[in-house]
Amino acid sequence: MTPEEYGDSFEERIAAVLPRAAAEIPALGERAAAAGVPPPELTTRAALDRLPVVSKDEMVERQAADPPFGGVVAPDAPIRRIFQSPGPLYEPELDHADHWRFAPALEAAGFGPDDVVLNAFSYHLSPAGAMFEEAARALGAQVVPGGTGNMELQVQVCAAVGVTAYTGLPSYLKSLLEKAEGDGVSLAIQRSFHTAEPLPPSLRSWLQDRVPTVRQGYGTAEAGNLGYECEAEDGLHVPDDALVEVCDLSTGQPIWDGTVGQVVATVLYPAYPIVRLGTGDLSAFVPDPCACGRRTPRLRGWMGRTGDAVKVRGMFLHPRHVEQVMARIDGVSGYRFIIDRVEHRDELRCEIVPEPGQDPEELAQRIADEVRAGLRFTTGVDVVPALEESDGPIVDLRTWE
Repeated sequence: MTPEEYGDSFEERIAAVLPRAAAEIPALGERAAAAGVPPPELTTRAALDRLPVVSKDEMVERQAADPPFGGVVAPDAPIRRIFQSPGPLYEPELDHADHWRFAPALEAAGFGPDDVVLNAFSYHLSPAGAMFEEAARALGAQVVPGGTGNMELQVQVCAAVGVTAYTGLPSYLKSLLEKAEGDGVSLAIQRSFHTAEPLPPSLRSWLQDRVPTVRQGYGTAEAGNLGYECEAEDGLHVPDDALVEVCDLSTGQPIWDGTVGQVVATVLYPAYPIVRLGTGDLSAFVPDPCACGRRTPRLRGWMGRTGDAVKVRGMFLHPRHVEQVMARIDGVSGYRFIIDRVEHRDELRCEIVPEPGQDPEELAQRIADEVRAGLRFTTGVDVVPALEESDGPIVDLRTWE
């Protein structure tokens, strides 16, 4: 199946879901009307692509104006849980199995009913922990809800209950395995699945020396699974239950020929349709079929961002959010946040220049507390006499080798 054939395969589902959804869900109906597409005519991919791409920042603004979900959820939607991502952006989980549809991605990595999975994604407010627990449970696996807690305790639990599989950041798995090796503890992890953080070749090689199957995937908190590796480990197969497009940055129109553009997602849940969501991530389709024989085409992988937001330890850090938090703190004449990569782990620190008369130690602690509360990041704070010039409040020094 070519990338464009894959896009065309969604015509029947578009016609079955979107006309009624646009008539019943206010925000979708307004978007369609503004694009000159009456709800009864929202039946084809061509009609769908007339709707402008919506960004996460726009979703945050809509939710602020029309809480909690910005009018994008049907009044009778069966909601199981509500999560909050930085922004803040509130995301409902519908009350059905594997809402984020990551089970096929885990299955492609060899996960199954005989596995005991350590889920090291966060269970606090953001949906990643629940996202991968639901996927593993859909495959019949047992789950250890580890989150990002005490690593020494997690090593003990993995050994005691016979953990065979892992979901979480690749950098965290490296630290976990190093901790086990340092403690003389033998772990039996046979497969791992990673997302929310790049998996550079050097880190993959290190992990594969200890874990036979190491795979990665791609998705968002709102749209769930948007791509995953197969055994060929050559690009990310887009799912067959969500429409993934690569769109021109200027026109918003899909491009299927391998040109780089923004990844745009449409998930056709009748009660909560996610329509033309711009992820802010750049990628491109691989025109050639995959050696594995799967029918869905592949994305080349993550190729950068369209905006100013950066992902740190699996969560987005946005200059606007940084500025909002730092504006609440008196006594700072200058600051910048620096992101670096040390031993395959993200490090975030804040450099500050205190105003005259400020207690530097007290100010640094106050900033660390505000950043943890307002941005949900733990950061070191360094007091410096002056700052080098930079283009914004965030300086990213990482390389992905």
